[in-house]
Amino acid sequence: MVFLSRKKPPPPPSSSSAAPSLKIPQPQKESVEPDAVEKMTAILAEVGCTLMNPYGPPCLPSDLHAFRRNLTGRLSSFSANSGERDNVGALCSVFVAGFSLYIQSPSNLRRMLSSSSTTKRDESLVRNLLLVSPIQLDIQEMLLEKLPEYFDVVTGCSLEEDVARLIINHFRWLDFIVNPHVFTDKLMQVLSICPLHLKKEIIGSLPEIIGDHNCQAVVDSLEKMLQEDSAVVVAVLDSFSNLNLDDQLQEQAITVAISCIRTIDGEHMPYLLRFLLLAATPVNVRRIISQIREQLKFTGMSQPCASQNKLKGKVPAYNAEGSILHALRSSLRFKNILCQEIIKELNSLEKPRDFKVIDVWLLILMYMNGDPVRKSIEKIFKKKVVDECIQEALLDQCIGGNKEFVKDNFASFVSLAEHLLSSKEEKAREIGSHIYSRLFEEFTDNYSRQEILGALVTHVGSDNKFEVSSVLEMMTALVKKYAQQLLPFSSHINGISGTCILDYLEGFTIDNLHKVYEVFSLLALSARASGDSFRSSISNELMMIVRKQVSHPDLKYKKMGLVGSLRIVSSLGDAKSVPDFSSSQVSDCGEILELLKTSVESCRQSNLALIMFYDEFATILSHKLLQPEIMEWIGKHLGEFESLFLADLENEKMAEKGSYSGLEGDLWMNLDGSISPICLNILALASSSSESCCLQILPSNFLLLSTVERLTNDGSLAGVDALLGCPLHLPSSKYFAAAGWQSLAKKQKEILSLSLYYAANWIRELLNAFSSQIDEKIGCISQATVKDVTTKLLKRLRNLVFLESLLSNLITLSPQSLPELHPYSESHVEHPRKKNEKRKLDDDASQRKKAGAVMSHSQTQLRGTPSLPSMDGSTAAGSMDENCSDNESLIVKIPQVSSALEAQRFKFRPLLPQCLSILNFPKVLSQDMGSPEYRAELPLYLYLLHDLHTKLDCLVPPGKQHPFKRGSAPGYFGRFKLVELLNQIKRLFPSLRIHLNIAISLLIRGDETSQTTWRDEFALSGNPNTSSIVVSESLVYTMVCKEVLYCFSKILTLPEFETDKSLLLNLLEAFQPTEIPVANFPDFQPFPSPGTKEYLYIGVSYFFEDILNKGNYFCSFTDDFPYPCSFSFDLAFECLLTLQLVVTSVQKYLGKVSEEANRKRNPGHFHGLVPNLHAKLGTSAEKLLRHKWVDESTDNKGLKNKVCPFVSNLRIVQFTGEMVQTILRIYLEASGSTSDLLDELACTILPQASLSKSTGEDDDARDHEFPTLCAATFRGWYKTLLEENLAILNKLVKTVSSEKRQNCQPKTTEAHLKNIQKTVNVVVSLVNLCRSHEKVTIHGMAIKYGGKYVDSFLKVFDFLEAHFQDHKELVIQLGMKQTAITSKIPATKRSLERFLFHVKALLHRTSGGSNFWMGSLKHKDLRGQIVSSQAYIDNEADEVEETMSGEEEPMQEDELPLTP
Repeated sequence: MVFLSRKKPPPPPSSSSAAPSLKIPQPQKESVEPDAVEKMTAILAEVGCTLMNPYGPPCLPSDLHAFRRNLTGRLSSFSANSGERDNVGALCSVFVAGFSLYIQSPSNLRRMLSSSSTTKRDESLVRNLLLVSPIQLDIQEMLLEKLPEYFDVVTGCSLEEDVARLIINHFRWLDFIVNPHVFTDKLMQVLSICPLHLKKEIIGSLPEIIGDHNCQAVVDSLEKMLQEDSAVVVAVLDSFSNLNLDDQLQEQAITVAISCIRTIDGEHMPYLLRFLLLAATPVNVRRIISQIREQLKFTGMSQPCASQNKLKGKVPAYNAEGSILHALRSSLRFKNILCQEIIKELNSLEKPRDFKVIDVWLLILMYMNGDPVRKSIEKIFKKKVVDECIQEALLDQCIGGNKEFVKDNFASFVSLAEHLLSSKEEKAREIGSHIYSRLFEEFTDNYSRQEILGALVTHVGSDNKFEVSSVLEMMTALVKKYAQQLLPFSSHINGISGTCILDYLEGFTIDNLHKVYEVFSLLALSARASGDSFRSSISNELMMIVRKQVSHPDLKYKKMGLVGSLRIVSSLGDAKSVPDFSSSQVSDCGEILELLKTSVESCRQSNLALIMFYDEFATILSHKLLQPEIMEWIGKHLGEFESLFLADLENEKMAEKGSYSGLEGDLWMNLDGSISPICLNILALASSSSESCCLQILPSNFLLLSTVERLTNDGSLAGVDALLGCPLHLPSSKYFAAAGWQSLAKKQKEILSLSLYYAANWIRELLNAFSSQIDEKIGCISQATVKDVTTKLLKRLRNLVFLESLLSNLITLSPQSLPELHPYSESHVEHPRKKNEKRKLDDDASQRKKAGAVMSHSQTQLRGTPSLPSMDGSTAAGSMDENCSDNESLIVKIPQVSSALEAQRFKFRPLLPQCLSILNFPKVLSQDMGSPEYRAELPLYLYLLHDLHTKLDCLVPPGKQHPFKRGSAPGYFGRFKLVELLNQIKRLFPSLRIHLNIAISLLIRGDETSQTTWRDEFALSGNPNTSSIVVSESLVYTMVCKEVLYCFSKILTLPEFETDKSLLLNLLEAFQPTEIPVANFPDFQPFPSPGTKEYLYIGVSYFFEDILNKGNYFCSFTDDFPYPCSFSFDLAFECLLTLQLVVTSVQKYLGKVSEEANRKRNPGHFHGLVPNLHAKLGTSAEKLLRHKWVDESTDNKGLKNKVCPFVSNLRIVQFTGEMVQTILRIYLEASGSTSDLLDELACTILPQASLSKSTGEDDDARDHEFPTLCAATFRGWYKTLLEENLAILNKLVKTVSSEKRQNCQPKTTEAHLKNIQKTVNVVVSLVNLCRSHEKVTIHGMAIKYGGKYVDSFLKVFDFLEAHFQDHKELVIQLGMKQTAITSKIPATKRSLERFLFHVKALLHRTSGGSNFWMGSLKHKDLRGQIVSSQAYIDNEADEVEETMSGEEEPMQEDELPLTP
């Protein structure tokens, strides 16, 4: 459609004639009426139209164009002479008046609106008259005025019967409009009073009626109309979409649409969202997305559909929210900018409360769009799940609210759940499992559930053990809840056809095998309860599978069968879960007993299999009671224990004496004295080749025996209490003297080692069994019994420490492989030597972790006592000959464990969590720190603390480990569950604090107990009376402190502390100082109240800071321990790391509360807590770096000499450097201004250390104040400063990039430039050190980090260019210094060239290029000598050095490198 803007036909009438409809004067009405109609008829007849047609509508000529042209000429004043113009005007008025009078009759109006052609509906007389310019406006106004007369019309009638719609239809697609403004105003007036159905019709037709002009008035009118009646919103949106709006009007229309989001009806919301999303442009897309997210009320719950409206196209009939989702999906499919903006918007959300149901749906809908965004969606979805922004409740609303729409997006939900389950993060796997579970619950059709189970079985085949474990846990939960419903799908789980879980059993761990067979057993139990014979075959198939596995000769398959068999026994033989059909109970018991007998018989050939059988059976009995027939069979089987392992005593001597491979035996560790009638016959069994295997199953057999005893006697072990104090028949102590040991044959030495090994593991099981008597507080046990058991447990623990120390020496002197007593550890523990060899191949980033792993319990002792056995066993091997005479016994140093024994630690029986209750024994609570009794027990508590530390390593997820990993490698939990350990840990907090306090006090006091007293203490526990026991008290005290710090740090990072805040409070309360000096915290006014979380954090921080300060005074030397300084440095380092974790915990747990408080304008004490603790952390790190860790009176000076006794062990040297690096990094990060501190250290301190090294000066002659900066640690300092400086530059790059689009304040810009200049100064100084330092490693680090610095610096050139004019001198200075930097880095030639051309471009754009001239680039070495560009000396890269000169050749004096 075009508007009239041409000369022919004539232009529209003047403004005076463009007024509303022409009115005929009333006095002439009666005389004019017949003449006007007749004249109108005559005029139409003259141009070929017959108005009075008795057979229908007026007859129009065949040539309509000629008709309109002739009528226009007849009524137009431009076609007449000047004298005839008045007559033509009157004729036009008469024609309009006649038309008005003629249409007064409804029949006449209908005739004129009707088409004269049956094929062309628009060829009516009115349509043609509207195309006659002289009368168009008058006809339009008359028709609009007629419109109200036909409002009352039956809804749903045809177009021919609806006059109002006919009139509106005639206004569409006119070739021109004479006066669009007047017509639009009149149309809007009439529109405001139209009924709803006609109003929607007119609004929807506006783009076809008014065209492209006067859109402003239309938009304003529609906005006002929409405020009055929201029912027309769909028509208004359609009109907005079809109007040709400019940018300003388009934004106005979008604003109008956004204002309707909150008030619009649900059935209209899809149209509104589609309009907004399709109208999005790069300018307004962010506003549209944010407003939709903020204002859209989308609950995600099922709602009754108000009207089953179908959207355009063939789509299902969704409810209101389903239609909204469909509209979103169709809109997102066509515009990538929407997806990109949504991803940015959701990625910026950091709080769970900010996420809504619509956000999850947006991710799901975009996920369906395909590969371009799938990876981004997976990444952000996983990130928000791990950050706990997307929680289970949110997903429940999505999946449970719109079932039909979820079904359409079923594959997307399954795919995202699959991605989450394959993650290493536990939280992601939990949410992935939850999605699968909710889909299974919501969709009960066979197809959906089969798809879900198929996806789960696919996960089971993954090589990610975390993924497999999570899937199996979820399947177990599903089977427990929907066992009967899962029976039809059993073939997909454990079936005999297709891919099923059985295909992946070989790669499962023991834990996962438990879960798999629990699923199978629950299905079998459910199948037996079903009357369907087909379903009952499931249990028969399972029985067949486990029998085959148990009978398999390979131990791997035998273990699978044992787990499956005992899981079946647990499910079918449960005394509390007997099926209703009692007739089958007898057959079930018989089948179970037959399965047990088959399992035991098959295990006779393998001790490890039998050990596993006993352990698994004990675990089952510790949680449930089986049927009486099964318990009776177990009792008969355990009746063989006494005849196999025990021997009778007569007068405290063996009743029968025999030959034990030429060895003599003694009774060791008799706690019951003469009243003990039995002993454990270890030596006889160990020396007998035919019966040696019996000792391998001894601990597990006793475990099952004690479990059955507790189960049948209400938790009491009175029936087997004689075993706790009975002696052990072991080899005579004379064989542990030098002469006795050398006289033994190899076989006899092996018997000695095996005897001690079995004895140690026997005592471990005694501790596991009888510590439960104290821990559980069983009511049937008297106080006297409790006291007796407590005393014996402490003595047995002392026996264990002695036996393992003695065994450690024997294994070192005569290496041998010990038999496995713990079959679960085979796939979980890697040999320490293999671990360390593997870690040597890692990069620098992983070396910190390697160093932490090396710092194990045994190696810590090696650093402190150089006379202890070394890693290779050479020292220990020679100690028997060099340090002992023929009659002297082997020296047993406590604490001491050699690497040879630690390498086989995974074969030992594990201590169960209830053994940790020994740490809470009454003597521990004594406040007498100098008590001899407590000192004697301290090595025992150290043993338990180290065991707790090892168990905590397993609890802390890999992602939550401290960056500087400490302690020993994680072990395996064994038979107990994590919840058992957690429950035990909760009770240990006060005891840990007491042990730490007492050990610190004893270490400071420096009192030493005579070795005779220690030997007497060990003799009281029944250990052999020998003078060879040497207890290193200082080492014990130091180790206790470090183990408590280890444990505190790991407990603080447990995931359970995130969900249970009471645990955190209890831990903080346990480590509070006696008094907090308020004067040390002047920033807190008023000081927090006691009991608040802020107060507790301040107290814990001060507690560890006080220990750290005390650690600086541990440098006192004794004759027994010539290197105690190493203990003090290690202890101070561990305390600093613990303090750092406390500060991190403050940030994590109080940060959220602080934000809430600030939002409520009640910041309280949160505002200054974290900065204050950070400052104190930095101060503590600075004290460690500035402390001189040696005594000047000794020959050992400098931190380098700290490790001189172990210089052959490079791992120890490297570990010391790693510790210094960590302290330095903490010092830098916790300082108030890292840039200033870096500048001082790099430009002042480090050059002094490098100069003293190059001149050969002694470390004491250096001028700087950091004794920890010496030749041994210079490389660590250098690397740390380079890394931190690069990190600061990268942060500045991000900051200036984010502020690039904003108008930065001049002060902010200047601050950024100065900070960049500081980083330049630091890297200039560090790289310049290459000239005075000869080590290749220093040059390599300068090359590596210098190149990275250049690449990062190039990213700020846009910022420098933008502010060049305002800060010209500073920017040029930056460029000059940077040029000097890169000239020292041979490996960054390419980065250098890019930098030079960036500088050239910068100066050309800002100053016309007159200030820059670049000469030839030449290759020079570090000495400044020019070398050939193709010559590479000593395989080193050439150096590129840029120059500035006014002439290119020759370049002599002008060819000089830029200098700072």
